[in-house]
Amino acid sequence: MVAGFGFACGQTGEQGGDTPTAAYKRLYAAVKSKDTEAIKKNFTKKTIEFGTMAASLNEKSLDQVFSNGMTATTFSKTLPSIRDERVNDTMAAVEVWDSIDSRWEDLPFMLEDGAWKLAVGDAFAGTYQSPGNGRDQREKEAANALRPSPTVSSLDSNANRPPTMGKVPTGPLTGNKPK
Repeated sequence: MVAGFGFACGQTGEQGGDTPTAAYKRLYAAVKSKDTEAIKKNFTKKTIEFGTMAASLNEKSLDQVFSNGMTATTFSKTLPSIRDERVNDTMAAVEVWDSIDSRWEDLPFMLEDGAWKLAVGDAFAGTYQSPGNGRDQREKEAANALRPSPTVSSLDSNANRPPTMGKVPTGPLTGNKPK
C-alpha cells in the first residue's frame, strides 16, 4: 500500500519531493557555477537537442548556448522571484522574474527520468502542453476585461450605400474654388 501511495504521488508531479520550482533553483545554481554538465542535467532531452541544433546554426559551442540555462532569468545576480507553479500530470510551468526585461517569464517544465527539467526544446517541438495560463497572463486578461471595449456603431442602416462625403474643403491650397 505504501508503494502504491508513492507511485500515486509520483504521478502528480511530486517525484521524490521534486518540484518544478526546485528544478529551476537547481538550474540557476548550475548556471551560476558555470557547470555545463549540471546545466544539461536540468534540461529535457529535446531541450538538449534544441540547444545542439542552435549551436550548430549559430556556429557556437554548446557551452556558449547552454551557459545561461536557455533563459534570461538566470542573468539575475541573486535567485529571482519564482511564483505560480502549475502542474498537470507530467507538464508544469513556473513564472520567474526576468530582471532584464522587467517581466514574468513563464518557463515550461516536464517530468523526465524521474525529475522535473526545463522543457524549452519540447515547447518548440510541440510536445509540451501548458498546464494553463500563468498568473501574469491571468492578471493581464483581467485588466483588459475591466477596460471598456470600443464599440463601432453604424449610424447608417444601409451599409450597401456608398458613404456620403462631408463638405469638400475649398481654398487656395486645395485647388478647389468656393461656390
